[in-house]
Amino acid sequence: MKNVIIGIHGLKNKPPKDVLEKWWKASIENGLNNIGYQYSDFQFELVYWADLEYSKPLDPSITDTKDPLYIEHPYITISRSELPEKEPTIKRRILDRIEKGLDKIILNEERISGIEKIVDSTIRRMFRDLDAYYYGFFKIDKKQIAFRAFRNRLIEVLQKHKRDRIMLIGHSMGSIISYDTLTQEIPKLKIDTFITIGSPLGFPLIIKKILKEQNIEINSNAKPVTPENIISGWFNFSDLDDKITLNYDLADDYLPNAQNIKPVDVIINNTYEYNRQKNPHKVYGYLQDKEVAKIISEFLSKQTSFFVRFLKRFKL
Repeated sequence: MKNVIIGIHGLKNKPPKDVLEKWWKASIENGLNNIGYQYSDFQFELVYWADLEYSKPLDPSITDTKDPLYIEHPYITISRSELPEKEPTIKRRILDRIEKGLDKIILNEERISGIEKIVDSTIRRMFRDLDAYYYGFFKIDKKQIAFRAFRNRLIEVLQKHKRDRIMLIGHSMGSIISYDTLTQEIPKLKIDTFITIGSPLGFPLIIKKILKEQNIEINSNAKPVTPENIISGWFNFSDLDDKITLNYDLADDYLPNAQNIKPVDVIINNTYEYNRQKNPHKVYGYLQDKEVAKIISEFLSKQTSFFVRFLKRFKL
C-alpha cells in the first residue's frame, strides 16, 4: 500500500492539466520544505475538469493581461519568512454572526420572502461552474449531465488508487465535488485523509442542496454527515479573507461519521500575492501554508504495509 495524494481543482478556467498538476505538486513540495520535512518523491495526481466547461485552457505563454486566456495568478514560491501569523478574533466573531443569520434564513427557521432565490441566482451569475454542477448541463455540451461528468472524473482516479492509502485534497468547488462523490457515489472506497481548502461547504445554500440529495428533511437543525469512508481525518483550512469561505467553520455544520470523524477547522493566513495583488483564495498559497504542510507530512510519514515493504526490500 503506497501513499498517494489526489487533488481536485476549483472554480473557473485553468491552465492545461500538465501545467496545473505540476504547479500543485510544486506547491505541496514547497510547503513541506517550509516546515523542514525530509521526503522522497511522492505520488500526486490531479483530477482535472476545467475542459468540461471551457473550450480552451489558460495559456502560461500569454503576457497580454487583456487576453481572456491570460493567467492572472500563476504559481509562485512562498518562503517560510513570508508566512506571518495574524489575529483573527474580531473577524471570526463577525463571520460567526453572519453564518448564524444565513443559517436561520436559508434553512427556513426565519422566512424572508424571496431571499433564497436572490442568493441562489447571485451564485448562479457569479459562478458559472457551480451553475452547471447544480443545474444540469454544460455551456459547451448541453447533452452532457454536468454533475455526473464532474464526479466521474474523480471516481476514475480514486478507483485507480483504491488499493493505495489516499489523501484527497479538494480546493473550492473541488471540495463540493469530493464530498458529494464520497457520500453518493463511492461510499465504500476508503479515504485515509480528506483536506478541504478554500471550501464553500459551510455555506447554507450548499448545505441545503446536500441535504436534498441525501433526502434529509431541511430545517435549522439538519446537518449532513461526514463521509463514512474517511477513516483518519477531515481537515478544513480557511483564510478569513477568503470570500469563498464566508462560512469557514465546518465543524458545527457536519455530523461525525461512524468512526467519530468530523471536520477539524484550521484558520490560516494564505499569503499568496502576485504583482502586488493578494488572493487569499488561491490554491498555491493554501498548499504552501505550514499548517497544511504538517497534515500532508503526517500522511506521507505513514508506513506502507509489512508485506509491501518485504517485497520492495527483496525486489520481488
